[in-house]
Amino acid sequence: MWTLPRPALVYWLAVDLAALAIGGYVLAATAPPSLADLGRFGAIACTGLVVIVVTAVATQLSNETRRNPWALHICYLAAGLLVLPPNLVLLLLLGPALYGVLGASPQAHRWLFTLAATTLSVFAARLTVGWAHPSWDFGVLVLGGVVLLMTRAVLVAVGLRLRAPAAGADEVFGEPIDVVLGIVAASTGGLVAIAVLTDPIRALLAGPPMFLLERAAQLPQWRRSAQRDAKTGLSNAVHWDLRARDELAKASSRQRPVAMLLLDLDHFKRVNDRVGHLAGDAALAAVARELRGTVRHGDVVGRFGGEEFVVLLPDTGPGVAESVAERVRHAISLLRVATTAADGHAHLLTGLTVSIGVSTSDRYGYDVSALLVAADSALLSAKGYGRNVVAIA
Repeated sequence: MWTLPRPALVYWLAVDLAALAIGGYVLAATAPPSLADLGRFGAIACTGLVVIVVTAVATQLSNETRRNPWALHICYLAAGLLVLPPNLVLLLLLGPALYGVLGASPQAHRWLFTLAATTLSVFAARLTVGWAHPSWDFGVLVLGGVVLLMTRAVLVAVGLRLRAPAAGADEVFGEPIDVVLGIVAASTGGLVAIAVLTDPIRALLAGPPMFLLERAAQLPQWRRSAQRDAKTGLSNAVHWDLRARDELAKASSRQRPVAMLLLDLDHFKRVNDRVGHLAGDAALAAVARELRGTVRHGDVVGRFGGEEFVVLLPDTGPGVAESVAERVRHAISLLRVATTAADGHAHLLTGLTVSIGVSTSDRYGYDVSALLVAADSALLSAKGYGRNVVAIA
C-alpha cells in the first residue's frame, strides 16, 4: 500500500476512514432490529450465501480463476438497503468483506478500498431513498439505484486513476457491459426486496437469476484476460496484432501516415539473474506504465514477448516517430523501480535502458508484417550501435 503514489495513498486512506466513520455512526445511531427485520436479513443473506457457495463450487470444478462476484454483492446489498434497518445493511457488507479475507489477496489494501467505496455508495443510496423508512416511489427507487452505482463507480475510478494516471479508460471506468450488469444487479436487488417484503422465503427464488448474473459478470473479465498480458496489463501479441491491423486498414483508406516502434530492454537477463525474476516482472510492469504514460492515448501499445514491446503510432510521420521514440527511451532510462530482490530484501532497480527500432508507412506501406520486419531490422541496428539507441529503418 505504501508504494502507491502519494495522491492515491491519501485518497485511498480517506475513503477507508470515511467508510469506517459511517459504519461507526450506523452502529451507534440505529436501534436494535425487530424479529421481522432479522427474518428478512436471514432470507437475503442466506440467498446470497447459497449463490456464492454454488458459484465457488462451479468455479472450482471448471478450474476457473476465482474472481470478485461484484455484481452479486450489488444485488443483495440493493435488496438490503430497501428493506433492512441500517445496522443490518452494514452486517450484509460482511459478504464482500469476507470474500476479500478468504481470497487471501497479497494486496489486501485493494479489496479494502473497494469495500470502503461499496460501503459509502450503499449508505449514500440509503440516504437517497430514505434513511429511516425507504420510499417505494418508483422515481425515488430509480434515483437510489443510480446513486448506488454511480457513487461506487466514481469512488473506485478516481482511486484507480490516481494509482495509475496512464491507465486506459476501460481499466478505470470499465466497459459498457459492466454498466449494464450493474443496472441488472441493482434491478434484481429491487425485485428481491419486493419478494422479501411479501414472504422472506420467496427470496430463494432469486437464487437462479443471481447465479446467472454472477456468471455473466465474469464475461468482461474473461475477455480482458484473453486480450491482455498478465504481467504488464498491455495488449498481448494476438490482441495487439488485431488492433494494429484495424488501425492500419483505417490509415490506408485515408492515406494517413503510420509509424511503428519495436522496443527491447537492454541486458534484461542480468536483472533476472542478479536480482530475481520478481524484480524482472516489476521492471516489465514499470516499463509498460511508462510507455502508456509517454505515448498518446490513441497509440496501440502491446507486449510483443519476453522483454520486447511494440507501439503503433497512427497519424505519425518519420520525424514525429523518432521524437516519440527518443522521449520513450529517455523516460525509461530515468525509471526507478522499487522491488524485492531474490534474497527477500528491498531493492531499487535503476539503470534500465531500451533500444528502439522505428519503421514508417512512408517506406514500408500499411502491412503489419512488413512494418514489424523493418522495425526489427532497425532494432538490431540499434543494438549494434551500442544499445540505448533509437534507429530508423
